Amino acid sequence: MDNKILIINGPNLEMLGKRKESVYGNFTLKDLENELLKESETLGCNLDFFQSNIEGEIINKINGLDESYVGIIINPGGLTHTSVSLHDSLEIKTIFKIEVHLSNIYSREDFRRKSLIAPACDCSIIGMGKDGFIYALRYLIKNI
Repeated sequence: MDNKILIINGPNLEMLGKRKESVYGNFTLKDLENELLKESETLGCNLDFFQSNIEGEIINKINGLDESYVGIIINPGGLTHTSVSLHDSLEIKTIFKIEVHLSNIYSREDFRRKSLIAPACDCSIIGMGKDGFIYALRYLIKNI
């Protein structure tokens, strides 16, 4: 299993299971990670998980990735709509990158309908709940 993939979850995603269930579902971040680990065994890849509420920590994590990583799956949370710096960090990386959002950002508040991150990624999966992460992992492995 040489294919290393980093799964990044941004601000407030450690609060899954405590947030508005109608928007974010009724699972925890640990539940999501466990499902992804099961899927990674089937797909033959290694996953590392990182969650932070701090923009700079996420950027440092991305910038510090070594060449053993083949991809990033990121749910940037609220940074989606505000972080030019996160966009720039992702844009620098030449590995496969997928933006994932649990909710449909285009059916929510106006300020959530613009992603600064999407142009720095190869694709986006939006509004499919935790299944979006599973689909992202499968798609990434298929396309590296």
